[in-house]
Amino acid sequence: MNEVLLRSLTPSVLGILVRRGADFAAAEDAVQDALVEAVRVWPADPPRDPKGWLVTVAWRRFLDATRADAARRRREDLLDEEPAPGPAPAVDDTLRLYFLCAHPSLTPSSAVALTLRAVGGLTTRQIAQAYLVPEATMAQRVSRAKRTVSGARFDQPGDVATVLRVLYLVFNEGYSGDVDLAAEAIRLTRQLAAAIDHPEVAGLLALMLLHHARRAARTAPDGGLVPLAEQDRGRWDTESIAEGVEILQAALARDRLGEFQAQAAIAALHADAPTAEETDWVQIVEWYDELARLTDSPVVRLNRAVAVGEADGPRAGLAALAALDSSLPRRAAVAAYLHERDGDLATAARLYAEAAQKAPNLAERDHLTRQAARLNAHLCR
Repeated sequence: MNEVLLRSLTPSVLGILVRRGADFAAAEDAVQDALVEAVRVWPADPPRDPKGWLVTVAWRRFLDATRADAARRRREDLLDEEPAPGPAPAVDDTLRLYFLCAHPSLTPSSAVALTLRAVGGLTTRQIAQAYLVPEATMAQRVSRAKRTVSGARFDQPGDVATVLRVLYLVFNEGYSGDVDLAAEAIRLTRQLAAAIDHPEVAGLLALMLLHHARRAARTAPDGGLVPLAEQDRGRWDTESIAEGVEILQAALARDRLGEFQAQAAIAALHADAPTAEETDWVQIVEWYDELARLTDSPVVRLNRAVAVGEADGPRAGLAALAALDSSLPRRAAVAAYLHERDGDLATAARLYAEAAQKAPNLAERDHLTRQAARLNAHLCR
């Protein structure tokens, strides 16, 4: 079963159902039912037109659900509108669906969660990890959001800032998670940049391109993570870096700084360094200061502690880290790195092992476990 194909078809199928009169929540449920049926049926009997198959099955599931609680007249109207057999129209509704999920009646966090679940195809668990909240809390948030937008008009305007937040989280999940959504996030952000003249849209596109440019060097042949300092910079995509830097410079020239532009500036400084040793960490700390001012995010302050440790020494980094909550995800990994640089290998090994137990994915857990084993082996000599 081609999971990537199913995920790529989901937004178009969902958009077709909504345009034909289904409210968003019911359409999303019907599409999810169709995907489950595809997983069951396709391996033995793959359809010639996967998208058309999904539209037909999802529409019938929607009609079945509608018959249970809707008036007869409305049921008959919907039945008359059933799409004719044959290939489904090649219309990309993904970006429009992103704006629908950014409904004015939703809080930004709920809008992001709904879009990631309904359009991005992420699981509730993956979304909860992105938000640093329990899975049960996120499940309730998504359910409330679906109820809120049920029956909303498809053409109601959404919030650009919320759509940007969704695209950013989808890209991050595709870049580091189990499902490849990064290229799709870049494609949609390009569409948004072409439609909207906004420096933060440009900043997000630049950030994505600069991070994506390093993707080939992020993993070893065995699938293990390769830290930034150890990556083969010859494998970085120089064309994407040049494009990202050009887009960023044009955005910064408009003097309307936002968080995505600041993040892109940090990524550009990493991309500009010929070697890890030549990285301009002083400038990176300054950009993290700007980013912390804009977001007041604990994750930003965690990354800033790493930068301070590189610019001013590991003890300065540990001092910056001391002000952060000990339960913050990846804090133990950062503390381990800084303690290792400061020469305290025993503490570093213990913290690497602790961080491995809390790692959000298998690749990160394996990397941290190997770091702990490396230091323990050194201590035993």
